[in-house]
Amino acid sequence: MALAGNSIILHNRAPLPTSLTPSNFRCKPINFYSKPQSLAHYNIRISPLSCFAKSTFISDDVEVQSINPTATPTTTWSEFASNVSGEWDGFGAEFTSEGNPVELPESVVPEAFREWEVKVFDWQTQCPTLAQSQEFAITYKTIKLLPTVGCEADAATRYSIDERNIGGIDNKVSAFAYQSSGCYVAVWPIQDNGMDKQFELEYCLIHPQDKESRVRVIQVVHVVNSKMTLKNIRVFCEQWYGQFRNGDQLGGCAIRDSAFASTAALQSYEVVGVWQGPTAVASFNASQTCFLKELKGDTMQKSVRDEHDLILLPKQLWCSLKGGKDGETISKVGWVSEHGFATTSTCIFSSDAKLKEVSIARETATLQGD
Repeated sequence: MALAGNSIILHNRAPLPTSLTPSNFRCKPINFYSKPQSLAHYNIRISPLSCFAKSTFISDDVEVQSINPTATPTTTWSEFASNVSGEWDGFGAEFTSEGNPVELPESVVPEAFREWEVKVFDWQTQCPTLAQSQEFAITYKTIKLLPTVGCEADAATRYSIDERNIGGIDNKVSAFAYQSSGCYVAVWPIQDNGMDKQFELEYCLIHPQDKESRVRVIQVVHVVNSKMTLKNIRVFCEQWYGQFRNGDQLGGCAIRDSAFASTAALQSYEVVGVWQGPTAVASFNASQTCFLKELKGDTMQKSVRDEHDLILLPKQLWCSLKGGKDGETISKVGWVSEHGFATTSTCIFSSDAKLKEVSIARETATLQGD
């Protein structure tokens, strides 16, 4: 008997076979308390960005320029820092380039689920994030927790920790665009073997009606001789559970979301057609010396989408990576927050795989010709 659908109580929420649900499972209350926001308290060091420090590890094919910005943080940055910081808990899953969910490694799945042929696709995740309001600097971790049978908030075991730094001497990002809402787009070089390269294109979108709900969609992109192809996709659906505590806080049984990888994907009719809305833009080019840009403006733009090259995902998400005019490559990620309304982010790369532009739009579906 094969049971699809991610059914771990701590990590996945579909019903378990009765024999796998002990009666003595208990859910411990989560204690939220105030804490100092000092980096020193957590022994984390984020250095201010220096206009003279260059990051030498960044791939030429995906960087703009790696000299750190000199400007003093603005009110917009302070608002962004406030909205992006905190303990973001949820679930994460990997998908193929066609949008099919990928099962977790058998080695991490509890034996009870293997015996019942339960397919497990989702990790429960934490993403403690801290952005400095007075400096252009951010650190965050993506923490994957081992699946467990039951609900023991204090028994969760970390499987992996992926720490990322934007700004300072530990900077690893080649381009970063942000919006006061907490939305951002980041380009992360992963490997560089001459003409064969790989990078991650991370989109973080905040729900327009709920600033404590967000998604992160990561496109893993392979670049060979400047030709960009999509390798796979990772999706994280996260809720805000409190101020930054460096991962000490765990939502556990109190988590407000559930496993999603094997749930129904977005329907194409909810995406195709004519969309328009105010669009904020950040431009990048090789002559500029700043890798960090604010997404600015609210110019009305119209886009027309068909089903071609759309990758439909659960949680009302979709993405694409396809060719554009003059040899450009265009990456898109969209989140249909409710019928007829969406947040869509776009990255445009030149014919030699260099980032040219990032944008985020609040779109509304319109009738053809409106």
